[in-house]
Amino acid sequence: MRILLDENFPGDFPALLIGHEASNVHSHGWAGIKNGELLRRAHGTCDVFVTLDRNLEFQQNIKVLPYGIVAVRSRSKRIVDLTPHIPAILLAASQVGPGRAVTVGA
Repeated sequence: MRILLDENFPGDFPALLIGHEASNVHSHGWAGIKNGELLRRAHGTCDVFVTLDRNLEFQQNIKVLPYGIVAVRSRSKRIVDLTPHIPAILLAASQVGPGRAVTVGA
């Protein structure tokens, strides 16, 4: 599965998603791009977009996207706080369909 991580994830987090083709916004040169444009650019590059932005699904028309969105609720964006969410992220990523969003974490 191709997973694209939003820019708010630590740069070394993609390597922790073992068994998947994971990259982040920075590796595509898209850091700092507004959400609407970012989601358009992600077309064709991922099956799932993972973000820490809890409001993304309410701010953008995700129903038209050809990939799913996984929003992660974590205490912080530090890798120590994100790592426990990896199993839930991968499970949600495998189940979310195009144009849909799911939230994981507390």
